[in-house]
Amino acid sequence: MSHKFHPHHITFTPVDPLGDGLREEIIAEQSESDAIVLEERPDEGELSHYWQSVESDIHQDPEWFTFTED
Repeated sequence: MSHKFHPHHITFTPVDPLGDGLREEIIAEQSESDAIVLEERPDEGELSHYWQSVESDIHQDPEWFTFTED
């Protein structure tokens, strides 16, 4: 007796990470009167200057050390 193989086609539907009600919760929180809205972008020059001063302070720390390639 001969058996023919009949392949099964399986397909998966993508999972919506917000499909469990999280989307609705986010929308509800965004519409609250005290919701935080970020509209301004940081000044890149000011941010760069700030981090340069942070790095300068770090390098002045007596316990600071750097890794060097041997």
